[in-house]
Amino acid sequence: MAICIKKAIQLINQNVKKLSYEIVPIENSIGSISAENIYAKYSLPNYNNSAMDGYGVKLSDGGTLVKQIDKILAGSSKDTAIQNGETIKIMTGSRVPASVEAIAPQENVTIDKDGNILLPKKIEKNQHIRFVGEDVTNGELLISDGDEINFASITLLASQGITHIKIYRKPKVCVFTSGEELKLHYETIEDFQLYNSNTPTLLARAKEFGADAVFVGMANDNVDSIKEMIKNSLHSDFIITSGGISVGEADFTKEAFEAFAMEIFFSGIDIKPGKPTLFGKINNTYILNLPGNPLAATLIFEVFGKIILQQLRGSKEIYHNFILSKIPNDLDNKKGRTTLIPGFFDGEYFTAEPKRLPGMVGVLHKCNSMIILGKNKELIKKNEVVKILPINWKFFSSIPKDFFN
Repeated sequence: MAICIKKAIQLINQNVKKLSYEIVPIENSIGSISAENIYAKYSLPNYNNSAMDGYGVKLSDGGTLVKQIDKILAGSSKDTAIQNGETIKIMTGSRVPASVEAIAPQENVTIDKDGNILLPKKIEKNQHIRFVGEDVTNGELLISDGDEINFASITLLASQGITHIKIYRKPKVCVFTSGEELKLHYETIEDFQLYNSNTPTLLARAKEFGADAVFVGMANDNVDSIKEMIKNSLHSDFIITSGGISVGEADFTKEAFEAFAMEIFFSGIDIKPGKPTLFGKINNTYILNLPGNPLAATLIFEVFGKIILQQLRGSKEIYHNFILSKIPNDLDNKKGRTTLIPGFFDGEYFTAEPKRLPGMVGVLHKCNSMIILGKNKELIKKNEVVKILPINWKFFSSIPKDFFN
């Protein structure tokens, strides 16, 4: 019996376990998931320093002439003390001695013919001084187990002198498909055949989500051929297939997997498109059998495959997030089953793609998001607010927009 989408996601969350870890140089960790909590070893700044090129002064000297007694450059260990009537020239990033009460920016002072410094009248206590630990405190949690490492994470790690990090290893993913009407995109096809677009799509998407994904072949429409593909893929963490899971005479994928004593977590989802989707496990290898129709296979992967990969990778972010948008026109829907609708979000409105039959290929390259409609939702009215899920999410526009607030 087909289960609802929420139950399917719940079963994935309950059964998929994160992988083992490895240690890599921080420069090689971009896009990976941290497998440890990392704490600051040093406060930032780790000494009081100047935020400006200027003069270290006493507050009571505001509006008076003072004498420069020293200069401190960035990287110097000098700790020259000043008295009233004295100042030290201090460069940005230089140590600020404890006797200095504020920094007067050099553009706000006047130097007389004798080299004395006329300070501005208004000087606030501690102005332009960066104090120990005001950015990061020694012992502060910087990166948590389950955080994805990005360029800003590398900034933090490098600032602490950390050279290596423990990360969860990349999931090893094997992708294959079945269907004797299909040919690979580098082969010649007859007029009764189709190119296999699912495999390159799923390989590319798995790689985009941090997997080490490989293609293991095209199975013929018989149990033995599919079993050979399975046997060759069981060294991986995750097998993704497309096609052969419906009820047609040439649909043998489920039968072939069951020959390996597969534990089935669910088989069939109350969703359109993609109802026959199956998720299971053979030993330590997870299995996701997707429909053969290209749009159905891709949309189902967006809803379920991404969650599986996020959990395998060790990420703590395993739930779909959404952005609120509006619909520019009325959108009809046939109720009775949860429906996936791809479309384009322009920053304000989500426009549903009008051509979206399950077997279509030329749809998603025009889309950057989708909405999921509940099975009892028949109509979304113009300007109604909807929750959109991102697909292609480098968020740029083909036309210039005013992005100032």
